[in-house]
Amino acid sequence: MDATDCGPGTDVDLPALRAVVRQPQPVPRLRPLDLERHLAGKDPEVVAIFRRLVALAEGNGPVTVLPEKTRIAFHVRMSFAAFTLRRRWVDGHVVLARRLEHPRFRRVESFSPRNHLHQFRLEHLDEADEEVAAWLAEAYRVGEQRHLRP
Repeated sequence: MDATDCGPGTDVDLPALRAVVRQPQPVPRLRPLDLERHLAGKDPEVVAIFRRLVALAEGNGPVTVLPEKTRIAFHVRMSFAAFTLRRRWVDGHVVLARRLEHPRFRRVESFSPRNHLHQFRLEHLDEADEEVAAWLAEAYRVGEQRHLRP
């Protein structure tokens, strides 16, 4: 049935059809992917970098680590950072309430005046440093949506 089947002279009960369409539809729930699948086969340095990122994020408060199909998101009230583990490096981004220009950012995308995604790459454990910790702290506040409060 398509839209042309729903007109005068058809057997379709339009009020009943509208009532069905208005019913809330169940949202499919994806089974959380196992974090170990993301870590499998990765260089030990990559695993160490990721574990350091988790520790740095958790230094700001409770964090939910959400393994997804192609990335691992860090979430408080909303996601504030995400990481893709490659064989020999970690690609990541943080969401900041301001646009921050920095040579370590590979790309900065602005979606609104208070929503800026900053992409970076970490290849060595020592690159997950105090600077990255500061980005994660600022992003954590965005994840809590503190930047929206007056």
